[in-house]
Amino acid sequence: MRVHVAFTPAETAAVRTAIVVDVIRATSTVVQALAGGYRRVFCCAEIEEAKALRDELGDALLAGERKGRPIPGFDFGNSPLEFLEPRAETLVLTTTNGTRAIVEAAARCDLVLIGSLLNLDAVATAARERGEDVEIVCAGLLGAFALDDAYCAGRIVERLGGSHTDAAEAAVRLAASFARAEEAFRTAVDPHGERTDEDIAWCARENTAPVVARFASMHGPAAEIVGP
Repeated sequence: MRVHVAFTPAETAAVRTAIVVDVIRATSTVVQALAGGYRRVFCCAEIEEAKALRDELGDALLAGERKGRPIPGFDFGNSPLEFLEPRAETLVLTTTNGTRAIVEAAARCDLVLIGSLLNLDAVATAARERGEDVEIVCAGLLGAFALDDAYCAGRIVERLGGSHTDAAEAAVRLAASFARAEEAFRTAVDPHGERTDEDIAWCARENTAPVVARFASMHGPAAEIVGP
């Protein structure tokens, strides 16, 4: 098994198995929502797509952010702490970076898993058991490298084993340079100043939501993510 890390979505190749990471906060939010009792999360790239899907489904809730800030008229923002308990079966989510990366990976890869520290061991085990090459796709920040995603990718690479590309090895070494996840997350650039201490601490927790979150199908332009 060969393991590679794409530090930005633009670097993503067409591989059989991809793990998408936007650790602060979209992929942590998806994992927490499924662990908290939501049956499915639809990820949309655009705000209008999310609104149209909510209107179509009728009983879904809207969540998301743009530049770190909650979207006016939506039910929730993009903090995983908002999804400890379900208020509906279905959540429709759109974010600046993460949901777009998930939709793009779904178009290129056979299996797309959603990665975070919250489900670190579960997502690594699910990918490793397939025995195929794995690419970890970092959502990044507006198309650029994001240290927090690279850190999380490095932690997943450690769990996967296999042979590493140079990029995967670089992610492992970057992760090893920090004593704790919170240290890495607080070092990462927060251009909009919207990351709360509570969100950082929550997203830095390991294996608290052992959900194998995976892409199930496309519903129009939205990627449906489900748990086990």
